[in-house]
Amino acid sequence: MEKACEGLEILNAKDFRDINPGDRILMGPGPSDVPARTLQAIAAPCIGHLDPYFLEIMNEVQQLLRFLFQTENELTIPVSGTGSAGMETCFVNLVEPGDEVVVCVNGVFGTRMADIVNRIGGKLVRVDAEWGTAIDPRALKDAIAGRKPKVVAVVHAETSTGVCQPLEDLARISHDAGALFLVDTVTSLGGMPVAIDDMNIDAVYSGTQKCISGPPGLSPVSFSRAAVRAMEQRKTPVVSWYLDLSMVRDYWGTERKYHHTAPINMIYSLREALRLITEEGLDMRFERHRLNHRALVAGIEAMGLSMLVPEPIRLPMLNAVRIPEGVEDITVRKVLLNQFGIEIGGGLGQFAGKVWRIGLMGHSCRRKNVLLLLAALETVLKSEGYPARPGALDAATAVYDQAC
Repeated sequence: MEKACEGLEILNAKDFRDINPGDRILMGPGPSDVPARTLQAIAAPCIGHLDPYFLEIMNEVQQLLRFLFQTENELTIPVSGTGSAGMETCFVNLVEPGDEVVVCVNGVFGTRMADIVNRIGGKLVRVDAEWGTAIDPRALKDAIAGRKPKVVAVVHAETSTGVCQPLEDLARISHDAGALFLVDTVTSLGGMPVAIDDMNIDAVYSGTQKCISGPPGLSPVSFSRAAVRAMEQRKTPVVSWYLDLSMVRDYWGTERKYHHTAPINMIYSLREALRLITEEGLDMRFERHRLNHRALVAGIEAMGLSMLVPEPIRLPMLNAVRIPEGVEDITVRKVLLNQFGIEIGGGLGQFAGKVWRIGLMGHSCRRKNVLLLLAALETVLKSEGYPARPGALDAATAVYDQAC
């Protein structure tokens, strides 16, 4: 046993167990289940971040990301950090102190965008909508009237509420005002169309842990030519050295200039996750998310529960379900996890304790998971004294049968 310095605790390696969290079915707001092939890719030998083999892997990851984003943007890379790092990357590279930035806020992650704008010295203009609803394009148009914002930012898939934000009108209004259009696709990318060239998006960020079904730790980003020009015309340095794309892009570009040691094995895993997406095909993947979402909603409503978000703006991959009166949020989630191995999420912000957030993301978005969750939830609710109506599995199965 090692002898510790005076005052320090003596540690024995035998006191630390092997990592074995047990089986989980991840049906919360993220992360999602990671396929075996993606996990196996992480275990490939670690090599140098300038090794010729790894440089080829980087090229392939960029090519695969452009396919997923449906873009020709040259500057399309994974940032070394989670989705929040991608959010900061977009803002710190495009916004200088005093720049006017319009942020659309209808949930937690729009609020986070606004916080970042304030922290980096931008002049914030908020366009707020009630949580659980989408941003009204007329509200954005009114907020922009008489202004010259540099950036307009919005969340495509608000993870805190399950709202899908229509983007076409917001993009048009933003560009008519001469602004760059910045979009959070952390939850939507890989589970629904995010064709950023066709959608006229100038800057976008996402995360690997949701519909891409990779481990958390990387944030895909992409910048249009207009956004790159705005970065190149900055008058002040980017406030974050680590996220300064004027340097990072030289590592991912042809010059391969060292900036930071890339997370080699995480990039292996991203490549494999993206390869799985291409094998399935985007249209098939998006339809799988829509079908499982419809089956889940049918079962939830047959049980006597209700959805938070109106059908026209519901996300397929993040389903916010109202918690019935008299049912304890945390108790139900604990029983689902401990007895059935199923993780679902609780509400955030003003919806804490009021909704469950059920994820159908990437590899977790499967028929067997939908049916298992509905059966388990019905069992738990009845044990908690809630009179869940029978027929949830029949309702969900009917949706699948109709799709055959």
